Amino acid sequence: MTSPNLGDPAPDVSLPRDGGDTVSLSDFKGKNVVLYFYPRDDTSGCTKEALGFTETIGAFEDLNTVVLGVSKDPVKKHDKFVAKHDLKIALLSDEEGDVCERYGVWVEKAMYGKKYMGIERTTFLIDSNGKIAQIWRKVKVPGHVEAVLDAVRSL
Repeated sequence: MTSPNLGDPAPDVSLPRDGGDTVSLSDFKGKNVVLYFYPRDDTSGCTKEALGFTETIGAFEDLNTVVLGVSKDPVKKHDKFVAKHDLKIALLSDEEGDVCERYGVWVEKAMYGKKYMGIERTTFLIDSNGKIAQIWRKVKVPGHVEAVLDAVRSL
């Protein structure tokens, strides 16, 4: 499946989140959404990214923007991650990988010469009309949250 491109309508997402509710993109009509995909709860890069979004959540909210993190970790693991780091963002569980596939972030990766399938750290900025406004692929965590916030300010 190919991932959405700039200007495309964002594929709807409906997934369980930390705390047990289900979240759908369609719940946020009229708001901007930062939908970021990350490999795994409680690893160093993923923790830094989640803490970065948590620290700036007020600025995103002031700009009518919701931040949603997505990984294949189960809800229980998300709950532990949120509690451990006092995260203020919603973490969605895509255990089946359907949403990762639809957004084109489930890719072949390589580490130490071994190939495996995993989530490519990717962020989609979805505007208040439900269209993809910006895409960051192969995200490097340092400076990323600030770049996303700048992009939201320019919408």
